Amino acid sequence: MKVDIKKLEKSEVEITGVLEVVEFEKYEAKALERIGERMELPGFRKGKVPANVIKENVQEMQLLEEMAEVALQENYIKMIEENKIDAIGRPQIAITKIAKGSDLEFKITTAVMPEMKLGDYKKIAGGENSKEENKKEVVVEEADIEKVIKDLRKMRAEQAKNTGHEGHENMTEEEHAALHAATTDTPESEWPEWNDDFAKTFGDFKTADELKEKIKSNILIEKTTEQKDKARLAIVEELVKQTEGEIPEILIESETDKMLYRLEADITNVGFKFEDYLKQINKTEADLRNEWRVDAEKRAKLQMIIHTISEKESLKATEEEIEADVVKITEMYKDADVTRARAYVEQMLENEKVFAFLEKQ
Repeated sequence: MKVDIKKLEKSEVEITGVLEVVEFEKYEAKALERIGERMELPGFRKGKVPANVIKENVQEMQLLEEMAEVALQENYIKMIEENKIDAIGRPQIAITKIAKGSDLEFKITTAVMPEMKLGDYKKIAGGENSKEENKKEVVVEEADIEKVIKDLRKMRAEQAKNTGHEGHENMTEEEHAALHAATTDTPESEWPEWNDDFAKTFGDFKTADELKEKIKSNILIEKTTEQKDKARLAIVEELVKQTEGEIPEILIESETDKMLYRLEADITNVGFKFEDYLKQINKTEADLRNEWRVDAEKRAKLQMIIHTISEKESLKATEEEIEADVVKITEMYKDADVTRARAYVEQMLENEKVFAFLEKQ
């Protein structure tokens, strides 16, 4: 493989390269295997289609593109290590030439770690704001538990009211809204009684007291997490304020992509189309990106701060820790891309190790 490295503005690097056809064609078997994991054909179980059958049923360009993706995923780490590129974030990859029997040509743009002038992060982390948050005793009030119990009783009443609306999955949006309005106004007098029988409908609980203890435990966990998040937020705000450094555009775009993906997932999970949501709020995707620019920039800056502290304090996750979490993700989500899963795990573990370190200051 031949590569050429070019430094760009704003702490970015452009890698242009050529993977010779002889090497490129070696990735056909892996590409067919990956396509086969997704392919469904009559007479074959999913993931069990023979390679020669897959090849007969896939378009040539689809196979070439899969080969290119596999090849670049496997060679990207090698390229940045051999050329001593301190890459951060997810690279932007463009195929500039691809054809059967030809070399693969590509261009990769990636952000590199700029010099960050950090504030005194140990002093910031040990400051009064974060310490005060961590010192507070987490208390679960009886009112907190009663609210959850009421919510559970109301939910069961609404579920019972919905039962019998045969064919409601085919209702119009207006009919769904009318049904929702009717169910959410169920009076408390119609809610089921809080007793042992009611508790048993929520799982392996023998008594109402057992369910109540579980509710209390869950609220305690939630409140403890909220307190921890508040303490971390206090640290984050001060770290970002006291740190100077150039923020690569790719990282800002990457953070914006994540925010957009989360919003789109939330919208589609409740049964709406993202395009319809945008029409409803009278905005385009570009409008949202512009609105989120400042927040995305702040998130990107924080990731660079965390990465810098991780390097300074040797807080990298071990290969065993990374691999264990990647296995969990790929077992839970069978279609998950291993490379992306690994990048996600590495970042999450780095974040957790850095914050754990800061909280000890």
